[in-house]
Amino acid sequence: MGTYFNPSNEGYQQTVNSMIYIDKTPMISILNRKLLTEEKRISVSHARRFGKSQAARMIDAYYSKGCDSKELFSSLEISKSPDFEKHLNKYNVIHLDISSIADYYKDGLVSKIIELLYNEFKEEYPDIIDINNPFATIIKQVYDKSAVEIDGKQIKTPFIIIIDEWDCVIREFSDRPDLIHEYLQFLHSLFKSEESQKFLALGYITGILPIKKIKKESALNNFTEYTMLDSAELTTYFGFTESEVESLCQKYEMNMSSVKEWYNGYLINKKHMYNPNSVYQAMSDHSLEPYWKNTSAFDTINSYIMLDFDGLKQDITDMLAGKPVYVDVRGFENDLSVINTKDDALTALIHLGYLGYNKEDKTAYIPNYEVKEAYQSALSKGNWKEISKSISRCEELLFATIRGNSDRVAELLELSHDTYTSVLKYNDENALSCAITMAYYTAPAYYNVIRELPTGKGFADIALIPRADSGNKPAMIIELKWDKDSDTAIKQIKEKRYSGTLKGYGKEILLVGVNYDKDTKKHECIIESVDNCN
Repeated sequence: MGTYFNPSNEGYQQTVNSMIYIDKTPMISILNRKLLTEEKRISVSHARRFGKSQAARMIDAYYSKGCDSKELFSSLEISKSPDFEKHLNKYNVIHLDISSIADYYKDGLVSKIIELLYNEFKEEYPDIIDINNPFATIIKQVYDKSAVEIDGKQIKTPFIIIIDEWDCVIREFSDRPDLIHEYLQFLHSLFKSEESQKFLALGYITGILPIKKIKKESALNNFTEYTMLDSAELTTYFGFTESEVESLCQKYEMNMSSVKEWYNGYLINKKHMYNPNSVYQAMSDHSLEPYWKNTSAFDTINSYIMLDFDGLKQDITDMLAGKPVYVDVRGFENDLSVINTKDDALTALIHLGYLGYNKEDKTAYIPNYEVKEAYQSALSKGNWKEISKSISRCEELLFATIRGNSDRVAELLELSHDTYTSVLKYNDENALSCAITMAYYTAPAYYNVIRELPTGKGFADIALIPRADSGNKPAMIIELKWDKDSDTAIKQIKEKRYSGTLKGYGKEILLVGVNYDKDTKKHECIIESVDNCN
């Protein structure tokens, strides 16, 4: 039992013993089917804090000969699998967290990794290993030495090799092509050399970005990739599913609608996935907060939204207002240092978890309110200052609307509209709708905000539906008019009975009529309160 060679199950034991634990062990059945097949090399690239390292610890605990994990897994889903004990603790496991090693050994990284593994091999096989041999040869010697006779046959113990944060070298040492080449040659020896064809049962690597195709390097071109764009059968094992979050909300008495608004939004292979780290923290603290920004480099957002690509600022602004935008993800080189187009910038943000991606219509969007808060923090620099200033007024606008202060609402909407349309290529009713939505940027902290709400007699332009934990805030119907008057807007809400759709949402409904005069560029607002109990 070592740190890197045949590790213990202590890490996963702590995970299982945590206050909040979601059983993802059925993933092991999928891995078992891939053992010793052409599909035995797996690359998982997901955003930070999406469960990659936890899955790696689970793989350690299940396969490593350095521990006995039968009792640990006995109450978990994998124990119901018919091949549960067939593979349990039956493999030699190598587990490397490259980011933690690179923090201490920036120079001589590969030789240090080999030394660390060699020392642990030597403890178990002191008489056979020569460090001067190629590393793949050393592993092959361990593999040969593991042979035991069973029923007259020599049975050897294959290796399962786990490389966590494998791509940190590619990301952090882009100015060191010599180091990258040496590192990729090392990975080649583990996963693609002639020796590895004999000793490798499963290769499992994790990273933030998909595998970068580097000229003259082929170390990882035989891996099956699972990404934020497409995770196939592994989708539900990274992040929390909707049903898992519903169960947690019931257990910890949290409002599911609010948790969904804050942490849902990643649509991967048609499955809604939640940020697991944030959900965990929200349940632990019994509070909805932007937890992810405390653990992720949200300054990264600035690196991309400040790029001067044609159309990028409008796309970002549209997404801030809740409008998805088309993105071509095919040209991205899986390298954060090589961003050549608007689509590259947006695709990088998708892989980093700062945008969601709908594969069906090839659109990107801001996934949830937690990430929207991160954008709000990021927009205070460069040519986004006016929009940032506009967003800072959103809370005032919301509460001015609730108080019925129509004059102040009209004033704030005018400021938002002017700011928003200054970066758009159009100035029409659609721009007004987007501007109003953006003006209520902070409303999702309390409301479900729905544009074009179907009512049976038409569509209400914007509906704000209060959630159960919103503090008894009133529901709202906002109707927009262009070159008419706000009285007409209120009249339409009443005649088409839009407010009837919101029956049951609180004691009061606010009818908000907004008109924009394109000649004077002035906004007019009327707010009426109606009883929602009758």
